[in-house]
Amino acid sequence: MRLPVLVIGNKNYSSWSLRPWLLLSHFGVAFEEVRLPLDTPQFAAEVGRHSPTGKVPALHDGDVHVWDSLAICEYVNERWLDGQGWPRERAARAVARAAAAEMHSGFTALRTQLPMNSRRTPDAYRWDAAAQRDIDRVQALWRALREAHGCDGEFLFGEFGIVDAMYAPVAIRFDGYGVEVDDTTRRYMQALFALPAMQAWRAAAALEPESVPATDALRKPLPA
Repeated sequence: MRLPVLVIGNKNYSSWSLRPWLLLSHFGVAFEEVRLPLDTPQFAAEVGRHSPTGKVPALHDGDVHVWDSLAICEYVNERWLDGQGWPRERAARAVARAAAAEMHSGFTALRTQLPMNSRRTPDAYRWDAAAQRDIDRVQALWRALREAHGCDGEFLFGEFGIVDAMYAPVAIRFDGYGVEVDDTTRRYMQALFALPAMQAWRAAAALEPESVPATDALRKPLPA
């Protein structure tokens, strides 16, 4: 039987691609990877064959085509994980879904001003108050989830799951932009970075030859 195909962007820049890739890889689901470098003629020429929205990621599993990161994670959970992607207990599962959906639809200032750049190291660049409010909300959410649901493991609900995959790119952002974090956030980030799948993604990102100039140029303080 043919393996499912996950279409992604650059590992260095594509936060939405990381989410289903990390979930599939962490749980050992075999898949083929098609990488389309963002903001390139290749991407423009080929993405329409894989995604009706012209965006990545997209998953192809036989006749099933899914083109949204959270929807892909839900499909993976039902197709291959026997529900392991969410907490087993109903109330905890509802909270995990709410937290994942908040990431999926929110934190616009954070995502805009601290774009994904896995190769980045901290410097003088800083963000505005709106992005800081997003940063504060993320950390408050992580603290609340760890306190209420994470006592049996290192992740937001103990064991790694979809909600952690959704927030994994935020950990990369916090690391690369030098965001000041509390102890709970630091430990959670360390747990994410220790995952073999996350290490594999970041190692591949470090070797990619492409550059997205607008993202790489964020090296100076914002104007006063």
